[in-house]
Amino acid sequence: PLELSLLECAYLTKESKIKVIDSNDRTLSLDDILSLGASISDDFKDRYLVYNQLRENGYVVRPGLKFGTDFAVYEKGPGLDHAPFLVHVIPQKDGVVPLDIVRAGRLATSVRKRFIIATVKENGEIAHYSFVWHRP
Repeated sequence: PLELSLLECAYLTKESKIKVIDSNDRTLSLDDILSLGASISDDFKDRYLVYNQLRENGYVVRPGLKFGTDFAVYEKGPGLDHAPFLVHVIPQKDGVVPLDIVRAGRLATSVRKRFIIATVKENGEIAHYSFVWHRP
C-alpha cells in the first residue's frame, strides 16, 4: 500500500490525482481530509494552505522534521538537489514573536539555507518572512 501524509493526500485529492478510501470503503472528500487533519493538529489548515501554495508553485515539499521545521522545500526533489529553503508555519493567531525570528536566524545559519516563516492571514493570504544565511 502507498502511504502518504495527510497534507499530500489533501493536495492530491484537490488535484483529482487520487481517491482516498477509508477502512469502511468510503471515499473521502477534500473537506473530510481537512477535517481529519484539523482533529489531529490545530494548525493543519494553515500548514495545508502553505503546502498547497508551495506545490502549486512547482516545488517538491518534504517534511522538515530533521531540520526542526515544517517543510524542506526542493526545486527538483531529495537526492536530485539540496533543499534551498526551509519553511516553518506559524498560525496567525499565535503571531510571530521575537523568539521565532531568533530561531529562524540561528537555524538558517546552522544549515546554510534560506529560512521562511509563513503565516496565514484571516483572509487566506499567506505572508512570508525570509531569513538568509549570511557570512560576514
